[in-house]
Amino acid sequence: MIQETLVIIKPEGVKKGLIGEIISRFEKKGLKVKALAVKKISRELAEIHYSHQSDKPYFQGIIDAFTCSEVVLMILEGEEAIKTVRNLIGCTNPLEAVPGTIRGDFGSVLPFNVVHASDSEASVKAEIARFFGC
Repeated sequence: MIQETLVIIKPEGVKKGLIGEIISRFEKKGLKVKALAVKKISRELAEIHYSHQSDKPYFQGIIDAFTCSEVVLMILEGEEAIKTVRNLIGCTNPLEAVPGTIRGDFGSVLPFNVVHASDSEASVKAEIARFFGC
């Protein structure tokens, strides 16, 4: 089934110069970049995006890490795109992500895990609307 999904290369990925490498991994897996934008995310938008974690002690750290500089926003399309991307990026915690995954190869410690990716069809719709306005 052809799907769309949202991927965000977070500030640490941008700062490390990993934009091309990360996009290349998705393209080599057969995913197509349908939309691409570079933006600095406001604290307000970041707090909405991570609102499901607002009660966690690390919430402000996530917001600080997500808003400290520009991110790369992408809509990717391909066969089972959500599952494919989630497999390529690896576990949320880069210390648990296996080598060969984006987080396993490039992440350091939470909240610095290099990328965000939608985890379900519902989150894809909400996040694309949130960041691309469509």
